[in-house]
Amino acid sequence: MKHRLDFAYLTVLPNNIIEVVVDDGIELTLEMVEESYRILKKSMTDCFALLINNIHEFEVTFEAKLTMASHEHLKAIAFVYYNQNNKVEIENLIELRKVDKWNVKVFSGLEMGWQEAHSWLTHEMESLKVKSN
Repeated sequence: MKHRLDFAYLTVLPNNIIEVVVDDGIELTLEMVEESYRILKKSMTDCFALLINNIHEFEVTFEAKLTMASHEHLKAIAFVYYNQNNKVEIENLIELRKVDKWNVKVFSGLEMGWQEAHSWLTHEMESLKVKSN
């Protein structure tokens, strides 16, 4: 299932993994993060993971950085980057939010990163199912 927002695509993949692709040139704001949460709340009633696929260049406001990936049912986050600047931005975001103790990994999209990220998230979600049984 794919959701089109004014600024991004949210695609629900198997194992409750949601791929996020933000449009090129967007400045992601707090309001946009809240809009995506409304969609997630309707689509996901259980635990889920995010695969943030950074194929486009975009900015994120400080307020959005402080609130993104704060959903109570979010269990894992994989970031896929495609250039060094993007990698640094992701690492800075993770550092900013280290108090939240995200279950997070970063992958290079130029080195089969999307596939590795998807495999890691699938494993993380499968391990949640085992623990809950």
